[in-house]
Amino acid sequence: MNFQLLPFYKEGILEAGCDEAGRGCLAGPVVAAAVILPPDFNYGILNDSKKLSEKQRKELRPLIENGAQAWAVEMVSNEEIDKVNILNASFIAMNRAVQKLKVKPEYLLIDGNRFRPQTEIPFTCMVKGDGRFYSIAAASVLAKTWRDEYMEKIHPQFPHFDWAQNKGYATLKHREAIAKYGITKYHRLSFRLQNDQLKLDL
Repeated sequence: MNFQLLPFYKEGILEAGCDEAGRGCLAGPVVAAAVILPPDFNYGILNDSKKLSEKQRKELRPLIENGAQAWAVEMVSNEEIDKVNILNASFIAMNRAVQKLKVKPEYLLIDGNRFRPQTEIPFTCMVKGDGRFYSIAAASVLAKTWRDEYMEKIHPQFPHFDWAQNKGYATLKHREAIAKYGITKYHRLSFRLQNDQLKLDL
């Protein structure tokens, strides 16, 4: 069922939508974005990034970056994920993105059901918010496209893992490559990668 995304949660308040990408990956960073959109921002295909094609996400990214009042993207590395766990790393990435915004929001719309703020800005968690609000959908598109681009850039270093295609997710080819070649410096050691986790010689 398709329905129109909402332009705001509280009218007249400067809201920033926040979302992340890459929580379930075996390799690479978790990436979060925060986006403040103008009230009249409306692109028909904008939706939860998971419901869009790669082509649609790439088309939307410059429209969001050029049309937003403010936006920011932050990454938390796989090493930091291993230190603090993926949930906390997601919170850290979102907080860093919010703090990086050139315009300070008055309210945060957080995709998901949990958040641990590092600012005094009030917030509301929105389950499946990326399919409900334009600002969160825009954040989901930026987080996803920035992360995908990062994984494509590091792919040539370890082409056996097929990161240009799987973006670090646990595909069969990715797991088979881990079993055959071992673990790279980009893998999350705190995740269950293989029964015997062997570090790849670098």
